[in-house]
Order: sequence, then structure tokens, then C-alpha cells
Amino acid sequence: MKRLLLLFIYILAVSLTVTAQKTVLRGAGKFSGQAAYDLTKEFLAAAPHRWIGSPDHVKAEAFIKSHFAAEAAKGNFETDTFTASTPAGQLAMKNFIVRYPGKKDGVIVLASHYETNYPLRDTGFVGANDGACTSAFLVELGNYLRAHPPEGYSVWLVFDDGEEAIQSWSDRDSLYGTRHLAAKWSQDNTLKKIKAFIVLDMIGDKDLNIDRDANSTGWLLDLLATAAKNTGHSSYVFKNQNALQDDHLPFRQRGVPVLDIIDIEYGTPSSQYPEGYHHTPLDTLDKISAHSLQVVGDMVIELLHLIDQHG
Repeated sequence: MKRLLLLFIYILAVSLTVTAQKTVLRGAGKFSGQAAYDLTKEFLAAAPHRWIGSPDHVKAEAFIKSHFAAEAAKGNFETDTFTASTPAGQLAMKNFIVRYPGKKDGVIVLASHYETNYPLRDTGFVGANDGACTSAFLVELGNYLRAHPPEGYSVWLVFDDGEEAIQSWSDRDSLYGTRHLAAKWSQDNTLKKIKAFIVLDMIGDKDLNIDRDANSTGWLLDLLATAAKNTGHSSYVFKNQNALQDDHLPFRQRGVPVLDIIDIEYGTPSSQYPEGYHHTPLDTLDKISAHSLQVVGDMVIELLHLIDQHG
């Protein structure tokens, strides 16, 4: 009886050791919301005022490039330079595309704008939630994909320029980078390869609630809800419904399945700031959290798997 008990204890100990080792292995290379938050802090320190044409805009470009040397060495980093006609004249802009080849024919694109609002250039606006944390999120997602290359569709990260209006929002004065990219990819037939174009915008809000966007594709909204359920994050999605104008629209207009992952209600509205922190100097690092970035990271990685299965 004593031998049997000792044998049982030994087997249990071995089993627990193996389980712990597997847990460590699964944890290696995981998406880290804390890392994304820390990268946001670094990005804001390096390039706080990233309006187009500013010295900080150039620094933002350099920051992004510096994190993808490995992809550049493989020929998987592209700088897409273009000139846009704007109310402020001809402005030079750049999109950056980072490619992680998969094993299935097709591409999932995840995009975020990285510049700050041009009309707010003299207000001290840094866009911690609006451009900075999503750019940092993509950098951290790149770290994840480097450790876990796609098993299904290829995944492309797009840091797009000129999402914000140069004067005031309109169809012609907004979404410069994604309008350019959608047209370019339509001409060279890249558009036909895109299974989903996913925008990440304003996802760092401490009080996170991802909107159900009426301008997003229905089946992608359904998959996001499933991803939230599968990761235990259903309480963070779809309390509100909006029809959002964002970087997914140029692709939606060309028939590409699109999804905008965004929490547009950011901060408490006031008489001075009727939209809360959105497009105000209050959009600072203290308003966002590593936890919210982790929640979105968990959902996005699960969403990539679900899209692979859906296709």
C-alpha cells in the first residue's frame, strides 16, 4: 500500500512538472498587453506630435522601422510613399506594410494610423489612444507573429498615414493612406487576396467597450463576438452600436470584408470637451491601460484563428 502511494505521488509529481513545462512553453512568445503599453510610452516619448510634415512624424516613421529590421532583412517590409492633395497643399505621406507569410492562399490585414490630428498640431495633442497605442499594438503583434508564424492565411500589418482630416472631415479630406492603398491594391490585384481588412483604433481606453460598427462586415462582427466569448472577454464588446467612418471604408467600398475594432466613446463628455478625451489634449498615456490592450490582443489572435477556419 505504501509503495502504491509513493508511486502515485511520483506519477503526480511528474505529471505536474510536465504540465508546468507545457504552460511555460505556451506562454513563450504570447501577446503582451503590458509590452504594448510600454511600447506606447516609448512611442509617445520618441514622437509625441506626429502631425504630417512635423519632425516628430519623421521620428514616428523611424520608430516603426526600427522594430521590423528582421522583416526588412527578409524583404517583408515595404515603405509605400505617396503624395496626397490636401487642403494644406501637396503633402508627402508614407504607409508601412509588414508581411508574415502563411500557409494558405490569402491575406488578413490589420491596420492602424500612426499620425496625430493635423488641425490639433498647436494644442499639445499626442493621441495616446488615437494612433499611438494601436501603432504600439501592431509592433507587439509583430513580435507575436515573429514567434508564431501564421499557420493559415498570411498576416500583413499596415501602419497607415493620413487617417485624420487635414482641415475638416469629409470623403476627400480623410483616410488618405488607406484610400491610396485600396486604389493601389485594386490596380495590382492584391485586393483579391484580402480575406479581411481589420482596423484597430482607440483600443487602449481603460473603460474598454468595443463598438458594434454598422459599417463592418456582418460575419466578421460575428467572429469578433465569438473571439470575445472564447477568450472570456464578452463584457468588453458590443454594448453600443455606431456607424463609424474609419480606415476600413475605402476597402469596404471595394468589396473587401472589413472590421473596425474601436471604442469611440472615450472619456466623460463635458461642456469644454463634448467628445470626452477624443481629439483633445486629454488623450494622454494615463487614460489607457495594459489590461485593455491585453483584452484586445487576446481577441485579435483568436480572431485570426477563426478567420482561418472560416475561409
